Amino acid sequence: MNADRIGLNRRMSPRPFGLHLWMATIASASCLSGLTGLRNGWPGWNGPEAERLRSRFEHHDDSAVAAAVGSASAEAFGAFLAGIVAYRNHPYRRAVPEPPVVASYGTARLLDYSAPGRAAGPPFLLVPSLVNRGYVLDLMPGVSLARFLSEAGAPVYLLEWNTPDAEESGFDLARLVRERLVPALNDVAARAGRPALVGYCMGGLLALVVAQMSPKELAGLAVLATPWDFHAERPEQARALANLTGAWLSALEPLGQFPVDALQALFAANDPLVGFRKFRAFAGLDQDSDAALRFVALEDWLNDGIPLPLPIARQTLQEWYGENLTAAGRWTVGGLTIRPEEIDLPALALIPDKDRIVPQESAMALARLLPQAEIRIARAGHIGMMAGRRAERETWRPLLAWQQSLAA
Repeated sequence: MNADRIGLNRRMSPRPFGLHLWMATIASASCLSGLTGLRNGWPGWNGPEAERLRSRFEHHDDSAVAAAVGSASAEAFGAFLAGIVAYRNHPYRRAVPEPPVVASYGTARLLDYSAPGRAAGPPFLLVPSLVNRGYVLDLMPGVSLARFLSEAGAPVYLLEWNTPDAEESGFDLARLVRERLVPALNDVAARAGRPALVGYCMGGLLALVVAQMSPKELAGLAVLATPWDFHAERPEQARALANLTGAWLSALEPLGQFPVDALQALFAANDPLVGFRKFRAFAGLDQDSDAALRFVALEDWLNDGIPLPLPIARQTLQEWYGENLTAAGRWTVGGLTIRPEEIDLPALALIPDKDRIVPQESAMALARLLPQAEIRIARAGHIGMMAGRRAERETWRPLLAWQQSLAA
């Protein structure tokens, strides 16, 4: 690839790049101080594993060990930077046929993936998270939940969120559901019958609200990697996150939105070194391989986030993470208390077992409350369940089988 083409193809660095760079720098720079801590038995460097490491160093010269550790840390940091450069210069660009837009609601759009002349079972209405674009469900050729379901004969509609405009920046959850999700559901029902409503992550919580409001309008409810008990793991961290962002919310009032980079920083807090690890690994891939193409496609999607309307950011961060009103049975939307135990609909709960965004026990707390829920554990992570190598086996096929059971 020539230099001119690289320049034309260059994309932005992963967001928030400053945070990823800072954490990689700290991880690399702390190796030598960690070596000193290991030798001196500092707190955190005790126990069998530390003892085994110390015994391996006993017969080596201290300066030689320090030089080797320094060299390894520099090599790791160099691989991280090489991975960033390879990602920014990668020639991949998403190119998939655009499905018809059959309705719009403000900036949101209803996409129709249904294959003409094929309509087996109730239609799917797919509802993604508010903070990421819905095309993770239609990522690239061969990696598309929406097209997989459609090719199997199911009517498929996707509610695509976009950057909120000035009016939508003032939406709270009640208004979002009432003026965006409910009209989409009504349009799908008018076109293809009562839908099987499928919510992914935060979209699952929005789907719950609709199911509580109008259960008779639905053929079924599926919640995928959907949190409920926000204090199931590390409750102190969840409360700290709510307290930290409380100050941000006041400062963001003039903007009216919670920015993408701030949201990405909150996700990164779950695993601060994830960028350091994954870009080092990416640097070692054959850049023309399927694994490299999928990596770039997913990173492009992650970087293409959506800001949250500030009232919704305030509700989710304070009521969910701070107060855990969902698990406490006190979460209300527009005056309606959301009680999953009262949603007597055929339901499917798909829960990843390697999810760093929504801990398994948080999602399981919701699944156990739904009276008719079929609970399935997916051997995947939060994003991998939708677009990873195991997605078809762990998520797509079980979701299709559930939809077909609704028609029986």
